[in-house]
Formats: sequence, structure tokens, C-alpha cells
Amino acid sequence: MAKTQLNVRVDEGTARAARERALARGMSVNRYIEELVKQDTGEVGHTFVEAAADFMKQYESVFAKEFDGGAPARAKPRVGEDREGAREGRH
Repeated sequence: MAKTQLNVRVDEGTARAARERALARGMSVNRYIEELVKQDTGEVGHTFVEAAADFMKQYESVFAKEFDGGAPARAKPRVGEDREGAREGRH
């Protein structure tokens, strides 16, 4: 992907914080700012969800076989709930 230069003016405290945080993460200030914008626009989260969905599709049969003998997954009631999810004692 082609890169575009973007010039921004921030106060010295913000610039210092950006440099410190980028250094702590082992990345350039440019990369740090780019990651912040991607997080803010949801691109990083969207990419993660897509990758997780692909992984689950690829290994669905392995998980099914390992954890439930191949049967479809079913939710177990939490402590204090019956099988329909209602709290005990409430009607």
C-alpha cells in the first residue's frame, strides 16, 4: 500500500508522550500514530475478527471432535440458572 505523508502539529507534551509510548512499544512514532488511527476506526478489530473467523472455520471439526465428540456446541447453564437461563427462585 502506498504511503502518504501527513504533517500534524501537536503541543510538546503530546509529542513527548507519543515518542515515549512508541519507544516503549518498540516502534516508530509514525507506526504508533498509524496504529492509533486504525484502532480508532476499527480496522484492527475488524481484521482480528476476520482472522479469528477464518481460523474457526478451518479448525471447526477439530474443536468439535476434541471438546464434544463431534456434536454441535451447547451452552451449559451457569451456577444458579436452570437450562432455560432463568434464575432459580424467580418465576
